Parts: sequence; structure tokens; C-alpha cells
Amino acid sequence: MCGIIGYVGPGPATPQILSGLQRLDYRGYDSAGLVVLDHGRIRVEKMPGKLEHLLDHLKKMPEMNGCVGLGHTRWATHGGPTQRNAHPHLSHRASVAVVHNGIIENHETLRRRLRARGYRFASETDTEVIAHLIEDLYRGNPLEAVRRAVNLLEGSFAIGVLFRDHPDVLIGARLNSPLLVGLGDGANYLASDAPAVLPFTRRVAYLEERELAEIRPGGVRVIDAEGRERPVRPIQIKWDFASAAKEGYPHFMLKEVFEQPRALRDTIRGRTNRQDLHFPELDIPARRLKAARRLVIVACGTAAHAGMVAKYAFEELARIPTEVCFASEFRYGDPVIGRDTLAIAVTQSGETMDTLCAIREAKARGALTLAVCNVVGATIPRACDGVVYTHAGPEIGVASTKAYTTQIAVLELLAVRLARLRGTLSRAEARPLLRAMEGVPLAVQEALECDGHVKRLARRYSRCRNFMYIGRRYNFPNAYEGALKLKELSYIHAEGYGGGEMKHGPLALVDDTFPTVAVAVRGRAYDKILSNMKEIEARGGILIAIANPRDARVKALARHVIEVPETAEMVSPMVTAVPLQLLAYHIAVALGRDVDKPRNLAKAVTVE
Repeated sequence: MCGIIGYVGPGPATPQILSGLQRLDYRGYDSAGLVVLDHGRIRVEKMPGKLEHLLDHLKKMPEMNGCVGLGHTRWATHGGPTQRNAHPHLSHRASVAVVHNGIIENHETLRRRLRARGYRFASETDTEVIAHLIEDLYRGNPLEAVRRAVNLLEGSFAIGVLFRDHPDVLIGARLNSPLLVGLGDGANYLASDAPAVLPFTRRVAYLEERELAEIRPGGVRVIDAEGRERPVRPIQIKWDFASAAKEGYPHFMLKEVFEQPRALRDTIRGRTNRQDLHFPELDIPARRLKAARRLVIVACGTAAHAGMVAKYAFEELARIPTEVCFASEFRYGDPVIGRDTLAIAVTQSGETMDTLCAIREAKARGALTLAVCNVVGATIPRACDGVVYTHAGPEIGVASTKAYTTQIAVLELLAVRLARLRGTLSRAEARPLLRAMEGVPLAVQEALECDGHVKRLARRYSRCRNFMYIGRRYNFPNAYEGALKLKELSYIHAEGYGGGEMKHGPLALVDDTFPTVAVAVRGRAYDKILSNMKEIEARGGILIAIANPRDARVKALARHVIEVPETAEMVSPMVTAVPLQLLAYHIAVALGRDVDKPRNLAKAVTVE
């Protein structure tokens, strides 16, 4: 979603800011801009559209000099994607410049108050309210003005603020939206996401809720909303931006699909020795995990599908009732949560606002909370009692791939761990499951060999306007996930169903122009999925099956078969996900879609 980068130091700000914006390009946005304090004058340049439009515009303008500045990529919420709504925004007397991620829920109330005091608004955004408010409260101390302003804001925000009268200061503040400080050598940075600063420093400090940072070339000061000094808590980022480069692949997404064997090895390795499981970072006593009598998984989109896979494992192995809730709806019901509930938040970024709100609601109602996350130090892990990290590495493509399979891996390992603690699975019974888990990276590597075959199928069926996906048991959620991938990448309508639901309505859609992708690998419900495929085949539907090698029964029914290695049923969704991802990718490429940045979507959804 929106991206922020700020710089204050001895050198020119503009190149550093533009470099950071290029590294935030993957987040999804519809306008871009920057502000630099240039010889005592605040200069703003911004353009709708891609960052390239801003770069072309800057070539025609006088050079922007100055050693302090902010940059922003905006994903429209309040006001359309126009030049006047793009960030940065200036205050009434052009003494303050602001960039902002999030939504200010009380902006209308504040707008009326400021208009009554003579402030005029040039945009439709909620962000412009912040600039005017800070200017109205400024009495010579930038940090104090921002502190007083943010205490009046409701909603979510990560903001960067530049003052005309202070050429060596940036101020950052956050609530419910991520923001970090990059700690350099003689220069310091402000950013919404670590990739923006990694070319300059790997030492970063994440701001906590309602914390503010005063950033100068020589140091950083952090205070809380009451003005009390807080410690700066730096961590070392262990990966660099080069690991997120395409490395010869045409798109980040394809690279990340092919990175899954490595990502799964890194996620599983060190946590299992075929005898038992180890989660050194979990930090929740075994007795508290064992005491849980109910499990609630909160997540959005692809992460929710990983949770749906895990539900089967938690209930089958640990014999614990498990509910998977869409985080966006969780707190708007009246969830039955108590001290005997373990709530698990599943998130790639650790910043998804709906998931953050849901896990806070669960914690407020007494639940023990656990995060499954890919980003060390992100907001959701810090909000939970414990965390287990996936080790997928940076995921740049908007459509989640390696994050999905590594989330399944961690959740299923947790299911085995909980089953061992609860005594529902003996060490001897756990051993083959752990062996199967350790074999997943190789099975996924072999599954990637289907790429050429899938590419040919994609070209053949890319002009179809509707698809259906079906699966059963552990692979039922993959029907949802396959349909989601096709929708978000190619803009083709697709629906996922449990195979048994076909006869309850969806069969009416089937004809000889309608492809159905059936996940038909061997498992407890294998005969049932074959019966569902027969229903489709009898009605002339186009069947594309994902199946194990040399499966004559599937080949007798399906028009096309994509083969993947046979594994234990519990781990099979990580393997069958590969052809589903590749099919969506290649159809989108055949249609000329922007695969890494699908329209209307963003990588990290940090607003509700």
C-alpha cells in the first residue's frame, strides 16, 4: 500500500529519496511525490500514475537541492488518484510538509475546526488536515507540535513531517500503521518498510504504537504520546535488497514461485529432527499452549486459506476445535473468546490492519495470542504473546506465493507440536509426519517441473472468462487459493468450491466452454473427488486435474493432467499449490497483465 521514505543528512536528499521510492515500487500505488527543503523553501513535486511519471517530470524541472526530504507513493483512499491529492501535502502557509499512510477517521471534524480558523484546503485528502493541524499547533518545537497533533488524530497513521524552519530535522509518528527509523552513519532515515533503506543501512528501529521520532543527521530521539523519552531499539536486518531483485526472472512472482523449495527448507530446517519439534522464538510456555481448549485463526486472503489448511491438521492431530475467521469481519461480530482460547494471527507482512485489529480484539477478551509472520519486528508479532516466523524472505509480488506455502508449513508443524503436548499424538506417530514435512522442499522442487506443461495450458485457456476450482479435505482450501490467484492476476472470474458442493448448485455452470481445475491427489477423500470429476465430465465440462504420477483413474476423466509428486495428504497442499500458482501466472502473462502489481491491489493492506 502507501510507502514513505525520508532522509536527513549531509548529502543531497533527492537521490536518496528517489532510490527509496523505487524500492517501495512493489507495494501498489497510484501516485508519487517528494518534498525537499531547498535553501529555506519547501519544494514539492508530485504526479499521478507510476513513479516513472514523476521521474520524467523531474527531468524537466530545476534541480531539487537540499539535505532533508520526504518521498511518498500513494494508494488512494480519500480523494481520487490526482495530482492535487498526491502526497506530500503542505500546510496553509507552506511551513510544514506531511506524508501519510493510513486513514484519519475524524478528519471531517478536524477539517471544520481548521476552516473556522481560516485554513483553506487544496485537496480532498484526510492527510492535508494533518499538515494544517501541525502548523496550527506549532510554537517553535517541531516534535512537540507533532505530538500534540497526533494526540488529536483518530484512526491509523504513519506520518513523516518536514518543517521549513528546521533544515536538519524530520519527525515521524505512527499508530496502527508501520514506520521505522533507519540508523546510518552521519545520516538517518524514515521509512514505512525496510527495503527502502537497505541500500543505506541494515540497522533499523521500529516505532511502537503512538511513538514519535525526532530524526537528525547525528542521532534519533524517540518519545511516547505523553512526551516521555523512550529507548531506541535497533535491530539488524539480515537480508538485503539484492535478494529481492528479479535475478533474471521476468517477474518477481515467478522468481518467488521458484524460490519455494529454498523458502520451505529455511522454514522447516532446525525445527524438526524427525523426533520432535523446536520453536526457539515462540516464547509461550508449553503449559499455556497445552491449556488451550479452542483455537481461532484470524487472517485475510491467502493467509486465511493457509489457516483453512491448518484447521484440518489441528483438529485431526491435536483434536482441538478450530475456527478460521476472516479478520476483516472478526471484531464486527461478537466472537466467543475466553482465556482458554489460543488465537493465531497469520500474516506475511505483519502489518495487515484487519488482522492486527482482530488479534487485539482477541487479546482484549483474554485469549492467548500467537503470530505466524514473515517479517521480523513487524507490528502484529509485537502485539502477540508469541511468534513463529516463516523464513520465506522478502516477497515482492503482490500475489502471495512462497508466503502461503511457508505459512502452511509453520501451522502444520504447530499442529504436530500441540498434538504432542496434548497427548493426542505419540512420538512414534509424529515421526512419519515430520519425515513427510522434511520431504516437502524436494517435492515442491519436482512439482516445479510442470511449468512448461502449465504454460501451454495457460495459452490454450487464457481466453476463457470463467473458471472453477474444486478440492476436498486438505486440498479444499487450495480450490479457494487457486481461484483467488487467477482472479487477482488475470482479472478472470473464478470460484473455488469443495468438490461435494458441486451438486448443490455450481454444476449448473458447467458446459463445454467452462474449465474446472480439480485437485485430485491421493488422500482420504480421493474417491470422492473422482466422483465430483465424473459429474463434470458427464456434462461436457473441461477438466484440468492436478494429480499424482501415473494415475490412470484421473487420466480417464480429465482432459488435461498436471502431475505432482505423491506425498502424505497433510503436506500435499504445499505441493499442489505450485501448479495453481503457475497456471494463474501464465494466464495473466498471456493476457498482458501487470503480474507483480495487479490493478487496484497492494502488497501490504495497512488500512481497514
